[in-house]
Amino acid sequence: MSHLTTHVLDATAGRPAPHVVVSLVRHLPGGGAEPIAQGSTDLDGRLALGPDVLEPGVYGITFGTGAYFADRGMPAFYPLVTVTFTVEDAGGPESPRHLHVPLLLSPFAYSTYRGS
Repeated sequence: MSHLTTHVLDATAGRPAPHVVVSLVRHLPGGGAEPIAQGSTDLDGRLALGPDVLEPGVYGITFGTGAYFADRGMPAFYPLVTVTFTVEDAGGPESPRHLHVPLLLSPFAYSTYRGS
């Protein structure tokens, strides 16, 4: 199981957001970003993404919110939502640290927090 998970909830519909494309990158110290993984949320709006252990560093998780709302015939002010976060302690192969980055979205707003 990946130790980075997300759960996307659609506040306008009051239910999980299925089929949202999500990508994960690692930001490089000198600039630029290295792609790590990509996937889509399941019918419950959940996705496990990336390797079992994320090394310490700065990462970005991007949600394809514009395409999600377009599929529902709704305009969206934020076509992509990127949440940038820092991994300070990755744990180790025996006990990797679980990170959870949830997203609550609507066509004109979004919210996130460090989950557990």
